[in-house]
Amino acid sequence: MVALTVNGKTHQVDVDPDTPLLYVLRGELELNAAKYGCGLGQCGACTVLVDGEPVFSCVTPVLVLEGRKVTTVEGLGTLEAPGPLQQAFIEEQAAQCGYCIAGMMMRAQALLQRNAAATDEEIKAHMEPNLCRCGTHMRIMAAIKRAGKLMQTASAASTGRTG
Repeated sequence: MVALTVNGKTHQVDVDPDTPLLYVLRGELELNAAKYGCGLGQCGACTVLVDGEPVFSCVTPVLVLEGRKVTTVEGLGTLEAPGPLQQAFIEEQAAQCGYCIAGMMMRAQALLQRNAAATDEEIKAHMEPNLCRCGTHMRIMAAIKRAGKLMQTASAASTGRTG
């Protein structure tokens, strides 16, 4: 048994400790946003956050995740109340086929949590490990910039700051 904390909820999963996190997320926990792309940690379709940092879940064994916090795109918001990044991706129509989008969103979330005012260059450098074969990179960039502004506005409102 391995104890995993995913999206704020602890799960006991009966799997081999070497099982990749992606297989547990999809097969055991029925969290299907992260996708199997290459299985080698080279495309980013499986990206999730572990303690706020992006990781390729297809090559991360669950054994190393005990006591750590895993966040998937399902943990960012709901259909009824999408999180800022989800809302921005919707508004910018950033998904074409949608296969890479969950991984893109999770990598972007890690950046925006640290720096909601990231520059285009910082966003491009941070997002480089994740691939989009449809070519919606410009919409993805626009969505990340929009989400950063939404996060900055929300942060300012919560602290009582203006402008």
